[in-house]
Amino acid sequence: MRVLIIGVGTRGDVAPYTGLGARLREAGHEVAIACHPAHAALVSGAGLEHRAIPGDPLALLPVSKGGARVSPVAKLAMIAEYGRQVADGIVRVAGQGADVLLLNVPASAGYHVAEAMGVPSMGVHLQPVEPTGEFPPVMSLLNRSLGSWGNRAAARLAFAVPSPAHVGSAKALRAGLGLPPMSSGAVYRRREATRWPVFHGYSPSVLPRPADWRDGLAVTGYWWPVRPPGWRPDPVLCDFLESGPPPVYIGFGSQGSARAEQYTELALRALRLAGLRGVLQIGVPGALGDDVLGVADAPHAWLFPRMAAVAHHCGSGTTGAGVRAGTPTVPLPALADQSLWASRLVALGVAPPPIPFRRLSPERLAERLRATVIEPAYRRRAAALAKRVQAEDGAAAVVRAVGDLAVTG
Repeated sequence: MRVLIIGVGTRGDVAPYTGLGARLREAGHEVAIACHPAHAALVSGAGLEHRAIPGDPLALLPVSKGGARVSPVAKLAMIAEYGRQVADGIVRVAGQGADVLLLNVPASAGYHVAEAMGVPSMGVHLQPVEPTGEFPPVMSLLNRSLGSWGNRAAARLAFAVPSPAHVGSAKALRAGLGLPPMSSGAVYRRREATRWPVFHGYSPSVLPRPADWRDGLAVTGYWWPVRPPGWRPDPVLCDFLESGPPPVYIGFGSQGSARAEQYTELALRALRLAGLRGVLQIGVPGALGDDVLGVADAPHAWLFPRMAAVAHHCGSGTTGAGVRAGTPTVPLPALADQSLWASRLVALGVAPPPIPFRRLSPERLAERLRATVIEPAYRRRAAALAKRVQAEDGAAAVVRAVGDLAVTG
């Protein structure tokens, strides 16, 4: 089958699909990943076809790359325009040919495109956005539970009243595709009634499947990114790792890219206060002192097992990489689902209490780094969790589902 995976978002929203796509290709399918042009090398480096969807999600962060804030009205306009670009892009890339569409959370427009094309679609989500009473909606601003009923109600409301980036998916987009009008709430109810399948690419050992989820919502295990063929670590990085005790890793994900120099200085001060060596993946590569090295890119699957601890924003993929490595985490959540993953790492005993990104300071980061490295229980529990996660085959369920379509189609 011709499988089109649509991964809208930042690098972390795309990387897991390289691993999933590679497994589907091994099963005999033709696989393409549609994502923003910035991630073309990531996809092609995994030996998969890249199809470009316009847009820059980093421009939608609270602070732009230039460090300037924009007004709420301007921000809403930017989000709406981004949603329009994404929806139009999905229509275009799907028109290049596909027998099934696999959609991440921000690619909701693909559900309508698949309907118009007359081909099946499935969700391949990195976040648990489906309503549950067990935790609040992960893509909202809520950071506390509203109780079982309140959590479910809030999540349903998020489907009925989507963000400006997704509004067009149920209105103008359907009209343009020649489909009958349907409200966002009606789309959600139809998905529920038809048991639209959604596979979640994270470990049930990290976040168990909610007991109140409907049939058709599966938690499969992580989809591990492909390491580019022929990749070798930078000799400078290898020399640094061999020149002293294991360092700690510090990275802030896409949030840190807006003010790379500022956050680099914050991390350097924290490392000095903690008396620790460090590897920084913030955007300033090269030696940053005798005990600190900046790296532009290194696969987390290779890097994290060599760290004494990893401090990061707790995106789904980075969280999974730390868990797989058996390395304790210092959680620095900023937005969306990151608070959920941070809370799960704390509950599993592999991380100290998180530092919300808005409260990050050199002193707080230094204290958490020291505590995490010194306390052996964190590493002991992280190693035990890693064994369970490493034994899972997250891609297998998706490969079977696509294979079943090929047989019945």
